[in-house]
Amino acid sequence: MSDASESHGLKRLWQFARPHRGQVIAATTYSTLGKVMDVVPEILIGAVVDVIVRGQSSFVATQFGIEDRWKQILILTIANAFAWIFESLFGYLSAITWRNLAQTIEHEIRIGLYKHIQGLEVAWFEDTTSGGLLSVINDDINQLERFLDNGAASIIVVFWNIVLVGAVFAVSSPTLTLMSFVPIPIIVYGSIKYQKLLQPRYAKVREAVAELSATLSTNLGGITTIKAFTAEDREAARLASVSEDYRQANKNAIKFSSAFVPLIRMVILSGFTCTLLFGGWLVLQGRMEVGIYSVLIFMTQRLLWPLTGLGETLDQYQRAMASTKRIFTLYDVRPSMPEGTQPLALPARGDIKLKDVSFGYADGPDILKGIDIHVPAGETHAIVGATGAGKSTVIRLLLRFHDPRNGQVLIDDQDLKSLSYTSMRGAVGYVSQDVFMFHGSVRDNIAYGKPDATLDEIKEAARLAEAHEFIEQLGNGYDTIVGERGQKLSGGQRQRLSLARAILRDPTILVLDEATSAVDNETEAAIQRSLAHVTKGRTSVVIAHRLSTVRDAHRIWVLEAGRVTESGTHDELVAGNGLYAALWRVQTGEAVSD
Repeated sequence: MSDASESHGLKRLWQFARPHRGQVIAATTYSTLGKVMDVVPEILIGAVVDVIVRGQSSFVATQFGIEDRWKQILILTIANAFAWIFESLFGYLSAITWRNLAQTIEHEIRIGLYKHIQGLEVAWFEDTTSGGLLSVINDDINQLERFLDNGAASIIVVFWNIVLVGAVFAVSSPTLTLMSFVPIPIIVYGSIKYQKLLQPRYAKVREAVAELSATLSTNLGGITTIKAFTAEDREAARLASVSEDYRQANKNAIKFSSAFVPLIRMVILSGFTCTLLFGGWLVLQGRMEVGIYSVLIFMTQRLLWPLTGLGETLDQYQRAMASTKRIFTLYDVRPSMPEGTQPLALPARGDIKLKDVSFGYADGPDILKGIDIHVPAGETHAIVGATGAGKSTVIRLLLRFHDPRNGQVLIDDQDLKSLSYTSMRGAVGYVSQDVFMFHGSVRDNIAYGKPDATLDEIKEAARLAEAHEFIEQLGNGYDTIVGERGQKLSGGQRQRLSLARAILRDPTILVLDEATSAVDNETEAAIQRSLAHVTKGRTSVVIAHRLSTVRDAHRIWVLEAGRVTESGTHDELVAGNGLYAALWRVQTGEAVSD
């Protein structure tokens, strides 16, 4: 990461810290006072040595008029105890303030990032792995937390350590000050230069952990498929390969980061040796008091030794900057489909029109080619066709998961591009072929589109979806936990809960995308009965593979290779002897008998 990008990353981090400026000031104050209290005991130790060596001529005796040695030592001991107590208190306050601040910033970044991601279009998610997103939202933000927890406090402590210890040295011996402080710029400069060597290595670590998270997420989501194809060993080997890449990336970074502290120790040794030798020589020459010499010996360690922690702090900083880059790169992704601002005019009628609509995914060819479909308000229309004809794509355009390349999709003569998502999608109840259940109770899943629904409303929606009976037979009824993705329920049960979820919302438009394609005959019949009730007086668009489920639709649109080739009632299409009639004969067995 370049210096400019690092600076940019820090500025953006500060945007999250700015609202908590008071907490930052308080944490900085606690760290400063804690460092002051940390330096005091070393000075007091020197004063004690001075009392023992000089007695009534000691600094305490001459400055405070206390001649008795024992009283001098007693006073210094009490002062030392208070210094330790206050150091512990300020250390505690500093730790909890910095760490709570880190947690708050981490929380706000995570929630802000999640909200930002939710605002991106469905097409973006189709090109992005969920494991990679989890890696940024969870792992990268946690990596940032490690730096925010301790990094800022460590830098403040090192700064005040140099200032305070430097002041003691300057008062005691300007010559020793110069000799002891020579290593500091070398250490600081070397730390910064050395850590820059780690930047590309930590970037590779973040890339590797993203790949590892993506692999784990995919495999855990597809565990039943892995088991069904006895691919456990193959997937374990694949994960081992990805994990090995992550291990090697870390190994390469660790090799360099671990060498830093030993190198710093060698530089520290030179400063400590200067103080030890030159200070000792001054004492022997009678040019420095033993007490001051004792203080400076302790102070040298206090001055230089914390600088070894600077390496760890900079190490955390580089890791944090690698994560920060990934976090804000994700923040900078902008929707390619800007949300509209207009509300859907109320009361919504549910009149749907697709005018000369063409669409294709990414840079691929057109899947839909000049589609014209009109669904008048209150009518039930079906869209049928062979696999790959473009049926589900029409639904995705109707929900504005994508925008057409050409043409318009309108509800009540308002272009979907001009409507807000809340207004537009709030008028639609959607039942997909691939039903998604959230880990929670049956009640929670039905009420997902209307969280404030009463239990009576939920039960009524379940009855209309012919789901109430089987729900009552579950272990805890409506409070039964369905498991992740509803794995504790059968496909038909999940489908009926999904239908109940859409019914409870009482939408103006009901959209069903092959809602009966993966259910048994009994479940299909139950869904058909419920649909006969809930579609009355409501605009309904039904994507169907089984033509028997849509024979009573007001109009059936037949898609072939992305074009509307036929439309009409069931009887009209059968009589027309086109594609629909051929599909009907196949599904009813007439083609086989012929």
